Amino acid sequence: MRIARFVHQDEPKYGVVEGEAPQIENGTWDTSGLSLAVLDQDPFFAPAQSTGERLKFDDVRLVSPILPRSKVIGVGRNFADHAAELGNEVPVSPLTFFKPNTSVIGPGDPIRLPSISEYVSYEAELAVVIGRVAKGVKAENAYDHVLGYTAGNDVTMRDIQKADKQWSRAKGFDTSCPLGPWIETEMDVDSLGIRSWVDGDLKQDGNTEDFIFDIPTLIEHLSETITLLPGDVILTGTPAGVGQIVAGNRVDIAIDGLGVLSNPVMDA
Repeated sequence: MRIARFVHQDEPKYGVVEGEAPQIENGTWDTSGLSLAVLDQDPFFAPAQSTGERLKFDDVRLVSPILPRSKVIGVGRNFADHAAELGNEVPVSPLTFFKPNTSVIGPGDPIRLPSISEYVSYEAELAVVIGRVAKGVKAENAYDHVLGYTAGNDVTMRDIQKADKQWSRAKGFDTSCPLGPWIETEMDVDSLGIRSWVDGDLKQDGNTEDFIFDIPTLIEHLSETITLLPGDVILTGTPAGVGQIVAGNRVDIAIDGLGVLSNPVMDA
């Protein structure tokens, strides 16, 4: 099931995306064949039913499919090629950090470049949405605690990251966590393509099969010490090809089966 959160006639709503996902070319896609079956309430925390209303996908404004009530957890250097391109060693255990929920934006929302940074970078990532409380979960049971998946962008002030020696400001600033366009609740994530484009130029082309630490390993590692709550998001790492974005750019991120997450870039 593909669940979207959107605004229609100034009202926030939830819906199930219907129709075959179109092919993606150069970060663009034709969504005219998609529609939304409107739900009567938030389906993430209570049973939801169809209202019977259907809307054209292109007639609504998508927002982030989930607004984490607790936290976003990022995973650093989870692709060997990305670690190498920044001159870093591959970690021997998952390297993690937090992004506050105030960093989350949705499709079409602008990434605002903080004035304190001279080098802001995009990072295309598969995002895991937690569906059940997870504490002390073993890898073999990890998927029982996953609601679904969406695309994410771990936007980073690279110069601030290097200067601070830790990552809270560099990766946690407002608008640094675009998510969308929907959450897919049923998919095989062992071999998903992860691509990004800036102004239509392909920048990243990786695959989840190259994870250093797979999703069950990440959930076990995190839940050893941190309680994962429904709605929490885990960003699973980015492949090689990251680079600078400037005001006026557009960043498009596509993950197989999850559509396109597109955001313009603007000054603060």
